[in-house]
Amino acid sequence: MQVEAQQLMGDATRSILAAAVLGVAISWIASAALDLHLHYLFRTVALLCMGAPLLLWRLAAYHPFNRLGIANRITLARGVLAALLAGLIGSGSEPRLQAAAFCVAMIASALDGIDGWSARRTGMSSSYGARFDMETDALLILVLSVLAWQFDKAGAWVLGSGLLRYAFVTASWLFPWLQRPLPPSWRRKTVAAIQTVTLVIVIATFVPTIVSAGLCAVSLTLLVWSFALDIAWLKRHASAVPAVS
Repeated sequence: MQVEAQQLMGDATRSILAAAVLGVAISWIASAALDLHLHYLFRTVALLCMGAPLLLWRLAAYHPFNRLGIANRITLARGVLAALLAGLIGSGSEPRLQAAAFCVAMIASALDGIDGWSARRTGMSSSYGARFDMETDALLILVLSVLAWQFDKAGAWVLGSGLLRYAFVTASWLFPWLQRPLPPSWRRKTVAAIQTVTLVIVIATFVPTIVSAGLCAVSLTLLVWSFALDIAWLKRHASAVPAVS
């Protein structure tokens, strides 16, 4: 088991370093192609450097294989794309930036779902992979919601789309019953997918503000409704289900 854990950490470290180097290279090219200030490159590099060590945290404990696997590598690619998008925060709202953000977001969104399918196809599903995928989804939604606001596609209220999940996690520190496991739900997955697709669409240059604001309002309403149902379920079962340690 010790040898397998060492093999896993070695494989994961190499994959993460390769992804980080690729992300830095792409951000450097993007800085030149989009005539961005060097601050974009610095922000992207900082995000990649902060995220890389976190991916190794508790990897061996929750990924019972001797290699990272194609599914986690796909999720890793999505994480790099999210970092490239996050680097655009504070860079302005010119049409060329909106077009670039839309293209990157489209790729990141298209890759969503492929990682889960790949994990099942290769027989390498793990709790680590599921959590990695979920956190990447949450980060992408947060970044897209900030860009939607930055590009004047909706008011500051659109940030709720990205912050709601983190507010829920923060609340769970105060109310432990919120940490209890939820049953699988297609409603939850569907609402999350709608949230991502909506935010990708609204940052496009060809979507007018009156349309984008309406789409964001509908998707945020669905998200609030979904969270409310989950919180109500957790409250009802607070004394029946053991808390997660």
